[in-house]
Amino acid sequence: MLPVSAKKPHNDAEGTKDVFVSAFCLATSVHAPSTPFVPELKTSAQQQIEFMLGEDFDAVLTTGDEEVKSVVRRGLINIRSKFEMTLSLLMFEVGRNPGIEASDKNILQSLNDLDWISDILLKMGLMKDFVLMWYDISGNVLRVVEDVKLKSQMWGLKFKLIELTGKVLDAVGYGVVILSAPTRVKLLKLWFPYIRKMKALLDTKSEEVACFPYKMDEELCESIEGAIISFILALPSKDQADILADWMKNKEESVRFPDLTEAFEVWCFRAKSAKRRLSQGSETSSGSDTAMP
Repeated sequence: MLPVSAKKPHNDAEGTKDVFVSAFCLATSVHAPSTPFVPELKTSAQQQIEFMLGEDFDAVLTTGDEEVKSVVRRGLINIRSKFEMTLSLLMFEVGRNPGIEASDKNILQSLNDLDWISDILLKMGLMKDFVLMWYDISGNVLRVVEDVKLKSQMWGLKFKLIELTGKVLDAVGYGVVILSAPTRVKLLKLWFPYIRKMKALLDTKSEEVACFPYKMDEELCESIEGAIISFILALPSKDQADILADWMKNKEESVRFPDLTEAFEVWCFRAKSAKRRLSQGSETSSGSDTAMP
């Protein structure tokens, strides 16, 4: 397939928009094509979209268009639906070796599609749509993946969920996406225990199995840890205290990852400063009352 730039000149805004929309529909299977080469075409279409959103291509005329945004949001809905459908079938396939292998492949493909569209939404300034979608499905996803039937399998799924959640925590923690405090607290409390537990399990598995492919490397750990710290420090003080207190209670298992010492120290400093300001304010008020006739 020829590069998009060879098909549509940069100054042809309407043509660029048409190509972008067509490629996006194909990349997200919004309109199912009647062709035997769907995987290859979908991959090519995803690459075209990435090219059009690159620095060398003036896509601002396209990405700012409301019709384009609507198509992109429909694409997200479609990918989400496919992921949820594959996830719902997963428990029926457990115990059937051929079935679970096929389900593993399908669900990883759905997660890869979610990973891809999260990058696209970030570039288009629509990351909030992805974050809200992830928040909405998190409870059900965790119920399935933490089921005892999947205790010793589906490591690829479990690892990919960490990567995607890391992107969500990063977007919220660093202010790319603004959510209400209750939503932020619930999101973190949903995923924080899972990430902490899964890191330990993946480390153990990598020690038992040679060339285990799903170990969290140092870069991923640092990225998630930094995002969680920023996430916590942006919460109301009481919520920070609750999360840090829980971390301290379970410090033996969590001291290595994530290390929230920095967040704890900042919270302590802020708490002391607030107490000092309150004390000074009380003294000032008392002094004023005494000075009154």
